[in-house]
Amino acid sequence: MQKILSSMRKAIEEYQMIEENDKIAICLSGGKDSITLLYAFKALQRFYPKKFEIIAISINPGFDFFDTKLLQNICDNVGVPLFIEKSNAREIVFDIRKEKNPCSLCANLRRGVINSVAIREGCNKIALGHNEDDVLETFLLNLFYTGNIGTFSPVSYMDRSGITLIRPLIYTPEKETKRFIKKNNLSVMPKVCPMDGSSKREDMKQMIYDMQKDIKMVRANLFGAIRRNIWGDRDVPFLPPNRE
Repeated sequence: MQKILSSMRKAIEEYQMIEENDKIAICLSGGKDSITLLYAFKALQRFYPKKFEIIAISINPGFDFFDTKLLQNICDNVGVPLFIEKSNAREIVFDIRKEKNPCSLCANLRRGVINSVAIREGCNKIALGHNEDDVLETFLLNLFYTGNIGTFSPVSYMDRSGITLIRPLIYTPEKETKRFIKKNNLSVMPKVCPMDGSSKREDMKQMIYDMQKDIKMVRANLFGAIRRNIWGDRDVPFLPPNRE
């Protein structure tokens, strides 16, 4: 947890993600990243100089594998209030629209419900569990499939709702959240989406893995480019490609 807290606090302070008396809704899907984020926030709350409140929000999209009891047990163990809201995402995305690439529409539907619950519960911020790998994969997805150079931002303010999205795990590699879950023998939802393991995002994950075999610094170089050219962090040093 110490390593995760270190990278998480670095992201929080560099992008000013937390202010005094914030009430933060943590999106809890039941996957390794969101569970790690919940535990990390609870640990951070004990010593962080700025006082903040946290709750957890889960969206039940209607899939049979959605495990309400698992999520409740997680939040009870951590001591964080949980709000589970039902959604008709499964019906809309898979039954009515029959989307071949459902991720974008499903995410938009879930986001709308999460925003509504966060506002209802008096939250001013929503924390998402996107990790460092997600940053890189989204960058490549945008580049290859839309022709755009971009990825999600560490902090995003939504004018319509007045809610700020924060992503405290952007400096935390996926392997660290996996390690945390395994080390602490925590249960996760076996599946949080029917597209798990078969999406374009998985293709990007494999591509980065393959590139790393020949270009050892590929992850660092990609992430540095994102910080300099997309997030505007001009103090990030340039990392030249490895030369054999």
